[in-house]
Amino acid sequence: MRRNLTARFAASVALGVILTLGGAMAPGASQAVAATTQEQETQPNFLGFAGAYLAARTADVDNDTSRAIEFYGKALEFDPKNIEVKQRLMVALFSGGRFSEGAVLARELKDDPAVAQVSRLALMVEAISKREYRKAASLLDPDDSNPIDRLLNTLMKAWAQFGYGEGEAAIASIQALEGPPWYPVFIRYHAGAMAQAMGKKAEARKQFTDLIADPQSGAAAPDTYIRAVMALAGLEAREGNKRAALDALAAGEEFSPGYAPLAALQQRIESDGKPEPGVMTAQQGTAAVLFTLGSALNREGAEETVAVYLQFARTLDPQNAATLVILGGLTERLGKLEEAIKLYEAVPDTSPMRRVSELQLGLALADLGRNGEAKDHLKALIESDPRDIRSYLAYGSVLSQDKDYVEMALTYETAISVIGPVPTRNDWNLFFQAGIANERLKQWPKAEAHFKRALELYPDQPQVMNYLGYSWIDMNINLEEGMDLIRAAVDLRPNDGYIVDSLGWAHYRLGQYDDAVRELERAVELKPADPTINDHLGDAYWRVGRELEATFQWKRALSNEPPEDLLPEIERKLKEGLTDAANAVPATANGTEQGSEPAELEDGAGADKKSGLAPSETLKRQASLDTQTCKAAIATSSCNAEN
Repeated sequence: MRRNLTARFAASVALGVILTLGGAMAPGASQAVAATTQEQETQPNFLGFAGAYLAARTADVDNDTSRAIEFYGKALEFDPKNIEVKQRLMVALFSGGRFSEGAVLARELKDDPAVAQVSRLALMVEAISKREYRKAASLLDPDDSNPIDRLLNTLMKAWAQFGYGEGEAAIASIQALEGPPWYPVFIRYHAGAMAQAMGKKAEARKQFTDLIADPQSGAAAPDTYIRAVMALAGLEAREGNKRAALDALAAGEEFSPGYAPLAALQQRIESDGKPEPGVMTAQQGTAAVLFTLGSALNREGAEETVAVYLQFARTLDPQNAATLVILGGLTERLGKLEEAIKLYEAVPDTSPMRRVSELQLGLALADLGRNGEAKDHLKALIESDPRDIRSYLAYGSVLSQDKDYVEMALTYETAISVIGPVPTRNDWNLFFQAGIANERLKQWPKAEAHFKRALELYPDQPQVMNYLGYSWIDMNINLEEGMDLIRAAVDLRPNDGYIVDSLGWAHYRLGQYDDAVRELERAVELKPADPTINDHLGDAYWRVGRELEATFQWKRALSNEPPEDLLPEIERKLKEGLTDAANAVPATANGTEQGSEPAELEDGAGADKKSGLAPSETLKRQASLDTQTCKAAIATSSCNAEN
């Protein structure tokens, strides 16, 4: 990200934008002389609007919010009336958590059609925080044609009405909402939460129960569904209905197996604890609206909207653990790891979400390269609760980064023993990761057994089919079955560039070069910047006589920062081409019959042979991506069969 920012700054200079990195030397300027180049580069002084604006847009695109705010501010110094800059600055301030500064601009832009919704939403948040509920209720249009804004505005206004004492009318307005099939999960949760805040326990129980009884609707907003589960469990526990409370948690466990906050709440209820209600005030209610919608929208491409909603929720309810954890995960996904760690650390010690935040914190430390701290942190979490399977997954992912496959294998074997002799579909990933660790250790019989067990638990899991199928082909055994597995994986995930790459490279290993070119070209279209896939396509092009295109792909692989162990091989091919004739021999022609024992079993599947090095790297990278998926899922739902 930083490299892209620097490159774009250089492009700006080429366009005639003048940046000066230091001022005139003053009498005592020795300190400035001693400043590092990095410090100078991060403090540009702009000589005009264009430089500041382009730098701000670059930072904005790169999700560097603090830089974007700084540079938009500089641009406004040159052109104080520029509306577009004010719009972008306001949104950046909100997404960066600087609410009071953004609210100043919101008051100025509240009638600007381009940003009226977010401006007025911000002013409503400000009014709610000041308990100016009637003013807040007047700021948003509940009849907006956009279904998301209509839902948001209606729920926000209802909680404002609740704030000034018209709770009955507020609940009626929520229940009168009509819209898409995903509306009910929000309607039932907020009607139930408001009824509970009003002391209407029977109505609250009905709304939460109806929501929990409809898990398909809950799939549209998993975090809201789980909130309803925890709200109902807490309500029943406070009423002395321990059995009903535990039944509610059982429904949550079925919906999101292994979710740590549910386990924490269950422990509290089983020990006769009485959890506090989650939403009791108008501030908490409006914060819950912003959280429930923000978490439901939390996916690639919606980061800015989600950040604004969650930061608004945080303004209204600063200590809400769920908001802090989801916002931390979003911040981490945008590459702001230090900020994410601060958010995780802010989760209250008494919250059921605390353990989730600790897991996420450990993974963020690893992403910062502080793997020693990460491993110590996550290992301590395993020791504190050996039954929490997520801890093993988190710790195992860091061990995978460190290529400590011995400890990784031991970790997953321990986790498998913890779940007992009857694993469920949701446990497939433990066996998959154990298989990967053993495959890396060249313990193929163990690895194969784990992969097969993962497929028994989840027969159509595409990542397992891909890994097992390619491993067989790379070892020259079970060739037909291996190809069938990879093709099935591609059918299930036709837009997954890594799985398509496996199919193409499998064709290559079998000497089917025309087929290899077809599939690898598609893989490159899906993952154009992946060096290993570029390298594979180069090899396939060379085998079909398209040597100029092969050279282009190898050069492209080099420019995309290939793994260190792949770099010398690509450089050699650029000098010599594919000169090793053995690489061109189909796997079925190397002296091993299909279905027999592998010719070089002691080397393991995907061992670092010239023909096996790159595909092994693809499988390792794909397994790493699967682990990343589970890392993100720790904040919301389990690493279950749907991942």
